[in-house]
Amino acid sequence: MTGERNARRALAWLLFAVLLLLMTRVQAAGEDLDALARWERQDMGVAPPRGLHDGAPHGPTPTTIPGGQVITTKGLLPLLQGAAGMPVVVLDILGAPQQLPNAVQAVPAAQGGSLNDQTQQGYGQFLQQVTRGNRDTPLVLYCQGPQCWMSYNAAVRAIALGYKNVLWYRGGLEAWAKAGQPFAGGPAAGRGEAPPPDNNGRRRGARPQ
Repeated sequence: MTGERNARRALAWLLFAVLLLLMTRVQAAGEDLDALARWERQDMGVAPPRGLHDGAPHGPTPTTIPGGQVITTKGLLPLLQGAAGMPVVVLDILGAPQQLPNAVQAVPAAQGGSLNDQTQQGYGQFLQQVTRGNRDTPLVLYCQGPQCWMSYNAAVRAIALGYKNVLWYRGGLEAWAKAGQPFAGGPAAGRGEAPPPDNNGRRRGARPQ
């Protein structure tokens, strides 16, 4: 009996140690995501433009987007795991070989110009298809990182089309890589490494129809 009691006690201590280790790792992961969120929300002293950004596709960006929300990796992860209670559409506006899991390319929506141009019309048809006509569908839009305007423009276009849950993932591929999350569409990037854009700041991608 004594040997059996000692074995149970040892097992209980082992389970407690494993649980404590898991809790420590979860806490550390949460702290890492909090630190990453501060990096993702870094203020570069840029105000949101009125309408679309018509300058270079890469450069300092604002910390807010009129009519939409900025989402960090910490907020994005549970959303992709079903926290919204409805499907989430992730739109890749960069067109890099690596992308977030289940992302759909919509690179042409990065263009500046007018919210009444042909790009806007085609983008509207494209979003109608991928959301099945539900403008309440959460849309997550991303590109390279906090110094990439491409997803900002695509988000502004979606907001102008009447989509109510437009989430600009400002940290983009760089934040996703820093969080150690897996990529789709190519070899996994190492922690903190994201695929660079080309010389024009964009890559070929599927054109919304």
